[in-house]
Amino acid sequence: MRKNKFGKIKIQRVDPGQLNERLLLINLYITQGLTLFIGIIVLFFQKRNPISVLRFPENYEFLLWGFGLTAVMFGFDFILSRFVKEESLDDGGINEMLFRNRPIWHIALICVIVSICEELLFRGAIQHGIGPYWTSIIFALIHIRYLRHWIPTGWVFLSSYALGYIYIQAGTLWAPIVCHFLIDFISGLVIKYRRGK
Repeated sequence: MRKNKFGKIKIQRVDPGQLNERLLLINLYITQGLTLFIGIIVLFFQKRNPISVLRFPENYEFLLWGFGLTAVMFGFDFILSRFVKEESLDDGGINEMLFRNRPIWHIALICVIVSICEELLFRGAIQHGIGPYWTSIIFALIHIRYLRHWIPTGWVFLSSYALGYIYIQAGTLWAPIVCHFLIDFISGLVIKYRRGK
């Protein structure tokens, strides 16, 4: 009888220097595909239709919520960056590698995919079942690259809770999708065009 080799599997921290851009992109697209798949499965068990959850609203009030929260979050982030050391906010160089040399259209594509897939799962499916607080804890844990420092972990939690709040207030998933997209896209452009790095 053949022995399995699962006992030899090691989980270890990967230094961003060990990754290349292609591997990082493949990982990103696979994880977002899994996120979308899990979101659809959760919605199925909730007996909810993903198409109706993603239905585009008839009025554009959701844009006020999305743009408004984006402005608040960037304002808070600006203040935070003035009082906190940069290494305390570091994600290990993953965002730098992901966005630094990427064309603008590809940054936009990544941000569209991430915002739709993650918001469908977290706000559209999970929050529906367990509420914004526990959803935000899970969301913070999923963003494992920030867990080395409590400040970015807390910031991810608060951001998630705020996204959940505007979802409830706007009554459409498109409010947090717009905000999530804008935060990621603007941050990606800042990384791409930041001087001195």
